[in-house]
Amino acid sequence: MDSTRSSTSVPITKTESTLTPQQTVTSSDLPRESANEVSPNPTPSAFLGSRQALALLETLPVKGRAPKTGYERSQFGQRWRDTDRNGCDTRNDILNRDLQDTSWKPRTRNCVVISGILPDPYSGKEIIFEKQNASKVQIDHVVALSNAWQTGAQQLPLDTREAFANDPLNLLAVNGALNQQKSDGDAATWLPPNKAFRCQYVSRQIAVKKKYGLWVTAAERRAMASVLSNCQTRKLP
Repeated sequence: MDSTRSSTSVPITKTESTLTPQQTVTSSDLPRESANEVSPNPTPSAFLGSRQALALLETLPVKGRAPKTGYERSQFGQRWRDTDRNGCDTRNDILNRDLQDTSWKPRTRNCVVISGILPDPYSGKEIIFEKQNASKVQIDHVVALSNAWQTGAQQLPLDTREAFANDPLNLLAVNGALNQQKSDGDAATWLPPNKAFRCQYVSRQIAVKKKYGLWVTAAERRAMASVLSNCQTRKLP
């Protein structure tokens, strides 16, 4: 029989980058939305204030998009590799982190998720995840791989690009249809319909781009700053 647990009962080990970022930024260092927001589990206990996120945005280089020439998914290494060597692939790590009331395929040591409930951050609604209809919940690269390729990632070594593609900071389980709608858009062309999540979404993009030395376009920077100007500010404890 499949066992069932709350998704918060087993912590997910974060993938560490081979980079040495100028400022360490993690998923807990993101701005807080309104109190009734729907956000991935576990809920962070501390958040980066909007002023700090804006300050971090100011440090990102501003350039135009490089050509998409040469981009292929394989440029970011093996899909859903077990980069943290915990015996579970990245996709299932994220499903285990973000879903609630999860159940697993037998004899996979609580790795392969076959059902659960997703508090979807992009729509603000709950989605029932079932293995036989898995496309309803997809794992989104918050900074899309194609966007990263055109804003500096093509200059990174392959192992760093693979780390980027499997980094939990850059991954969220989300509504599949909205993930397809987003495609490789940046903040200037696509934001989550759930406005309560936009502060976290944009700040996560900034954190990822800072961590991997990527740049933003002028339009992207304006869109990010506009979103952050409406965010609540909470000081770190």
